[in-house]
Amino acid sequence: MKAIPRDAQEKKYLLDRLKRLTGQIDGIRKMVEEDRYCGDILIQLSAAEGAIREIQTKVYKTHMLTCVKDSLLEGDDSKLLESFDLLRRLK
Repeated sequence: MKAIPRDAQEKKYLLDRLKRLTGQIDGIRKMVEEDRYCGDILIQLSAAEGAIREIQTKVYKTHMLTCVKDSLLEGDDSKLLESFDLLRRLK
């Protein structure tokens, strides 16, 4: 599939969020290694899950506004159909 380059601002945003998420995951791993309280670990896992969902939402929105839009303008609805499947899988 043809990828459309991201604009610099969005790319920076996504990379910053992913770096922050990596830090969260490293912190959770340390909590497990230190046998920290389960409830505290679960709260951090939930925060990481929220960060992942935020990143997913941003990437999906960009996908709709670029890849799907361009495909439709070219008379090809395959990306639109693919986006329905992606949305189902992201739930």
